[in-house]
Order: sequence, then C-alpha cells, then structure tokens
Amino acid sequence: MITAMLYIVIVVANTSLIVVICVNRSLHEPMYLFLCSLFVNELYGSTGLFPFLLVQILSDIHTVSAPLCFLQIFCLHTYGGIEFYNLAVMSYDRYLAICCPLQYNTRMTSNKAVIFIILVWLNSFVKFPITLYLSIRLTLCGNISNYAVVKLACSDTQVNNFYGYFTTASTVFVPFFPILFSYMRILRVCFSGSKQTRQKAVSTCTPHLVSLFNFSFGCCFQVLQSRFDMSGVPSVLHIILSLYFLIIQPLMNPVMYGLQMSKIQNICKHVLRYKLLSGRSNN
Repeated sequence: MITAMLYIVIVVANTSLIVVICVNRSLHEPMYLFLCSLFVNELYGSTGLFPFLLVQILSDIHTVSAPLCFLQIFCLHTYGGIEFYNLAVMSYDRYLAICCPLQYNTRMTSNKAVIFIILVWLNSFVKFPITLYLSIRLTLCGNISNYAVVKLACSDTQVNNFYGYFTTASTVFVPFFPILFSYMRILRVCFSGSKQTRQKAVSTCTPHLVSLFNFSFGCCFQVLQSRFDMSGVPSVLHIILSLYFLIIQPLMNPVMYGLQMSKIQNICKHVLRYKLLSGRSNN
C-alpha cells in the first residue's frame, strides 16, 4: 500500500504540473519547458521502478526474468542521464537569465529550448544501449544495477568495465562543467549586483540547487555501491539509499518548483479557487 501510494502521489504531482505548463500559454517559456521535461523524466524513472517493485512485492517468487531485468536497467540508467543533463541545461538557462538579461530572449528562445530537450533525451537513449548490449552478450553465473549484472559474468568483462567508466564519467562530469561555470558566473553577479538581482537569483536558483544536490547524493551512493564492496552497510540502509534517487527526487521536484516558481504557484491557486467556487455554485 505504501509503495502504491508513493507511485500515485508521484504520478499525480508531476502530471498536474505538466498539464499546467502545457495548457497555460504564459508558461510556454524556456525555463518552464525545461521543467516540463524534468517532470516527464520523473514519471519515466518512477514508472521504470514502481510497477516492477509492486509486482515483486505481491509475488511469491522474488526473481526477475533477464529481459525484464535489462528493461529496468535501461529505464533507470537513461532516467539518471536525462536528469543530470536536464539539470545542466537548466543551470545554463538560469545563467543567461541572471547574467545576460537583455540578451536572454534572443539567446534562449522556445525553439532552442526544444532542441536542447531533444538532445538531452537523445543523448541517453543513444548512448546507453551500447552499455546494455555489452551486458546482454555476457554469460552470467548467478541471479542477483547494471554493474551488479556484469559482476555475475563468467566471461571477460574488460570492455564492459572500460565503457562503464566512460559512460559514468560522461554522464556525471560533462554536465558538471556547465553547471559549475553557470553558478560561478551567477555568484559573481550576485556579489557585485543589486539586492533585486540577488533576490531573483535566490528565488530561481534555490529549487534547482536543491534538486541538483539531492540527485547527486542519491547517484553517488548508487555508483559507489555498484562499484565497491558495501557489505558493511546495514541492509535496510542499503535498500533505502539504493532507492533514494528514484523516490525522493520525483516527489521533491514538483513540490519544490510548484512552491518556489511564482507563476506556477499563482496558476495552481487560480485553478483551485475556480474549482472550489464552481463546486459551491453547483451545490
């Protein structure tokens, strides 16, 4: 019941904000298009976990067939890649809005935002199938993340290890540099700018930074536990931290952005007020 409720809350919260952004033309701006992409990815990642998890909880046999295992691996790894690159593009968007406000509308148009979003999704969907293919071709000697499957292999895994390190580095460090560059420039403008500039930076960057640090923490543990021996970690804590980035991130993002972004907040209040008034009038 708890697992089902968590999934329902994630679906309702993220879907509601996607609908709000899509229906209201005033939100058809680059920042909100990136947010829409982020919320779609939260739905994608949680759908890659929760239905499988619910079936396993209700089943008497707690094993997963190889095709379903590899399908889940594909969903969760592409979700992670899309999330990091989406957050990197959003940091660049915030840099342009705060540091180059007069040039923002020409340097970041809605069409450019759509191109960025397409590239973010294509990057993961094109890159990860190679990793998956390298894992599928291995002969496995057990039935227990993608690297956990690789460690079960009886055959040579040198290529898998090399490409695994490459994809991990490209997924984490490539988005890290535009994020670092963007926030270094934003901080410089904040310290040298007016109070109004600092307030704008805080209001628009706080949810993004919280989302970024939260997801980075969850992913760091995921990478560490897949690459190193974590037998010393208590099993309950191990399970919680393994699922952290797939549960907390999809729950937190719609709450953070829904509460912090004034336009979204005002539209949500307007919709709720309208529904309450229409409900009273019908009664």
